[in-house]
Amino acid sequence: MNPGFNNSIPPRSAPLTVDSSLAGEPEQKNWFGVYTFPQHEKSCVRHLKQRCLDAFLPTYIQEKQWKNRQRVKVQRPLFPSYLFVQMSERERSRVLGVPGILRVLGNSQGPQPIPSSVIDLLRADGFRDRLQPQPEVVVGQKVRIRRGAMQGVEGTLMRKKSCLWFVLSVDLINQRAMVEVNAEDIESVPE
Repeated sequence: MNPGFNNSIPPRSAPLTVDSSLAGEPEQKNWFGVYTFPQHEKSCVRHLKQRCLDAFLPTYIQEKQWKNRQRVKVQRPLFPSYLFVQMSERERSRVLGVPGILRVLGNSQGPQPIPSSVIDLLRADGFRDRLQPQPEVVVGQKVRIRRGAMQGVEGTLMRKKSCLWFVLSVDLINQRAMVEVNAEDIESVPE
């Protein structure tokens, strides 16, 4: 028998523990705003989906007239140079490695998540065809949606033509979108 080889198994003094990050427990994923090079939003979404990341680019349809007077409908980003990615903290480097993505939005403490209620509103099928970009901040009454898919979401009320419009502000990316609402679906927010 080899003198340096001990064939006996030493007794276990403490139970084995497994690091939870290695055990396959899913990390919490939040939605984050991502800033891209201008006109790279669609290619960035394609790259993110190839990396198995959930990406969302809100769009709207704009009718354009070409020089030959032909009218076409063009799908445009609702928030130019911005898109949304659902990711965990560990996936941040994978997102930043995508060609065309400049940064994940946040403040001095790091990336700041966007409430899922805002993303749910932008993704809702019932509102997708009624969303439009709102380039200017319109001073108006602060309101809350009281029922439906947007219940609980707060924004600003404005009037456009003869309809009421709800302006949703995504403060982190300093962008706004508006959607037509019925007067009975909103309530004022006390200040």
